[in-house]
Amino acid sequence: MAIKSPCTDVCIFEQSKGWCKGCGRTLKEAKEWRKLSPYHRKQIERALPVRLNILMKS
Repeated sequence: MAIKSPCTDVCIFEQSKGWCKGCGRTLKEAKEWRKLSPYHRKQIERALPVRLNILMKS
Protein backbone atom coordinates (compact mmCIF):
# COMPACT_ATOMS: atom_id res chain seq x y z
CA MET A 1 0.00 0.00 0.00
CA ALA A 2 1.37 3.42 -0.95
CA ILE A 3 1.99 5.93 1.81
CA LYS A 4 0.14 9.18 1.16
CA SER A 5 2.51 12.11 1.04
CA PRO A 6 1.58 15.76 1.59
CA CYS A 7 3.92 16.71 -1.29
CA THR A 8 2.43 19.19 -3.77
CA ASP A 9 5.36 19.07 -6.23
CA VAL A 10 6.32 22.64 -5.28
CA CYS A 11 9.71 21.99 -3.67
CA ILE A 12 10.94 25.45 -2.74
CA PHE A 13 12.46 25.63 0.73
CA GLU A 14 12.19 28.82 2.75
CA GLN A 15 15.65 29.59 4.13
CA SER A 16 15.01 30.85 7.66
CA LYS A 17 12.64 28.06 8.72
CA GLY A 18 13.73 25.35 6.30
CA TRP A 19 10.13 24.49 5.40
CA CYS A 20 8.93 23.68 1.90
CA LYS A 21 6.61 26.38 0.56
CA GLY A 22 4.48 23.69 -1.11
CA CYS A 23 3.86 21.19 1.69
CA GLY A 24 5.43 22.69 4.83
CA ARG A 25 7.81 19.82 5.56
CA THR A 26 11.54 20.15 6.15
CA LEU A 27 13.90 18.59 3.64
CA LYS A 28 14.73 15.88 6.20
CA GLU A 29 11.03 15.11 6.78
CA ALA A 30 10.41 14.90 3.04
CA LYS A 31 13.38 12.59 2.47
CA GLU A 32 12.49 10.29 5.37
CA TRP A 33 8.70 10.33 4.85
CA ARG A 34 8.38 6.70 3.70
CA LYS A 35 10.55 5.47 6.59
CA LEU A 36 8.65 7.31 9.32
CA SER A 37 6.16 5.52 11.52
CA PRO A 38 2.47 6.36 11.07
CA TYR A 39 2.63 8.16 14.43
CA HIS A 40 5.47 10.44 13.31
CA ARG A 41 3.85 11.12 9.94
CA LYS A 42 0.64 12.13 11.74
CA GLN A 43 2.59 14.49 14.03
CA ILE A 44 4.14 16.17 11.00
CA GLU A 45 0.79 16.33 9.16
CA ARG A 46 -0.75 18.12 12.15
CA ALA A 47 2.01 20.74 12.10
CA LEU A 48 1.77 21.48 8.36
CA PRO A 49 -1.23 23.86 8.34
CA VAL A 50 0.42 26.04 11.00
CA ARG A 51 3.74 26.03 9.15
CA LEU A 52 2.12 26.91 5.82
CA ASN A 53 0.15 29.72 7.47
CA ILE A 54 3.38 31.14 8.91
CA LEU A 55 5.04 30.90 5.49
CA MET A 56 2.14 32.71 3.81
CA LYS A 57 2.37 35.57 6.32
CA SER A 58 6.12 36.03 5.89
